[in-house]
Amino acid sequence: MKKIIASCAFILALALTTYTSTTIAQPENSSISTQTISSSEVAPTSISTMEIPVHDVHETVHGHAPVWLVLPFVVLLLMIATGPLFYEHFWHHNYPKIAVLLASLVVLYYVFALHNVHQPVHALAEYIQFIALLASLYIASGGILIHVDKKSTPLANVSLLLIGALISNLIGTTGASMLLIRPFIRLNKNHIQPYHIIFFIFMISNVGGSLTPIGDPPLFLGFLKGVPFFWTFENNWPAWVLALGMLAVIFYFLDKKFGRIGEVDLLEPESYTNKFSMIGAKNFLWLAVVIGSVFLDPNVLEWVPAIHYEGQKFSFLREIIMLSVAYLSFRFANKAAINGNEFNFEPIREVAFIFIGIFGTMMPALELVGEFAKSPEGAALITHNSLYWGTGALSGVLDNAPTYLNFLAAAMASQGASISNVAQVRDFALNVYVESSFELMAISIASVFFGAMTYIGNGPNFMVKSIAEQSGIKMPSFFGYIIRFSLPILLPILFIVWLVFFAFV
Repeated sequence: MKKIIASCAFILALALTTYTSTTIAQPENSSISTQTISSSEVAPTSISTMEIPVHDVHETVHGHAPVWLVLPFVVLLLMIATGPLFYEHFWHHNYPKIAVLLASLVVLYYVFALHNVHQPVHALAEYIQFIALLASLYIASGGILIHVDKKSTPLANVSLLLIGALISNLIGTTGASMLLIRPFIRLNKNHIQPYHIIFFIFMISNVGGSLTPIGDPPLFLGFLKGVPFFWTFENNWPAWVLALGMLAVIFYFLDKKFGRIGEVDLLEPESYTNKFSMIGAKNFLWLAVVIGSVFLDPNVLEWVPAIHYEGQKFSFLREIIMLSVAYLSFRFANKAAINGNEFNFEPIREVAFIFIGIFGTMMPALELVGEFAKSPEGAALITHNSLYWGTGALSGVLDNAPTYLNFLAAAMASQGASISNVAQVRDFALNVYVESSFELMAISIASVFFGAMTYIGNGPNFMVKSIAEQSGIKMPSFFGYIIRFSLPILLPILFIVWLVFFAFV
């Protein structure tokens, strides 16, 4: 009970506390002060390591956000939740303007009121890396037409979802989602229902990608920071098996009971060859280029060119490669595959504008949470239980990549280690510190699994929703998704995962 109370207190403190500036004292005989950078300042696909000499620290101090500056982020979340439900026409035509306006208000306050250009620059870098990856995977996979000529059954659907969960560890949750969502919809074309898409988001767009660093952005960030590549598989597979197994069983019985509701009556029964066919397989080469380019990080590979800013390196080569793939893969795509997928740019356009708003407005929220978590008061509350629920709660409503880094930085700082030190991150993963590997396991699992709690917890969620709606599927609203599916289905599974792996250790 004490563990549960501590976890709840930690999450409540993160939500309610006001920002308090904290300073970590350095040894008197040290000439170098290592300053841990807030994860909201770290790009989602890059590692930021820098040591700042003591005499330079004051030169890089920036203004910090007041609590009320979180309001634009809250407003944006509320509008994302209520717009499609209560003022659909207005929202559909104006969401780009609203997202850009709210983001601009926060950015302008940082620049002109706080004199803090540092945070907006990092947010811009994060956004460019984020959208370059999503756009390239979305467009390249749009040129691959997969057709499964098989009768839709609960077993066939579960099989596809589980195969997709495995694939997500090889080409990422975004790549697997974009590759398989259209075949999944076609397989169930006569009786497709919202719960089909929701479980697709649960299993392929999120939980499935927790076995390798390639699977989900938070895990890849951990790898770039110093977590060994195979650590993820060795530590996450039991929870992966348990969560996916429970989701598969629940989906099977749901599909068995409700799968034929609304089925279209056909004049003649369909015949099936039970064969698998594919058009545009050459686009897998483009996907391979995108995945390979992810590793071109100038902070890991010294020979990779970079943009230098305040002692840090920002990647641009891999983003150029990704955006080039986006253009070339579409330019030379098989037209039959493009037409068969009914491919268009609206889903990625929607994600691009919505996440401009999210990346721009979530800076104060991440800053406040990160600073409190690294304060003495926050550090005192850090346990594997509070890390699991704290990381999870915020991963559901914030982008889970910076959330992962925030809590990893806090967990390491509480034991005197720095996320900016690759060797210390590796030692933290290998349990050199007290229960450190277990704490990293809690952060890793929570950031990936809880990303499925809302449409905005992970990038692929919104894209899958948009594609489904373009296919004529009436998806639940933001709150409808949470109330009808996340809370009654996903949250109990996440609670069971906590009970099995964390609660009584």
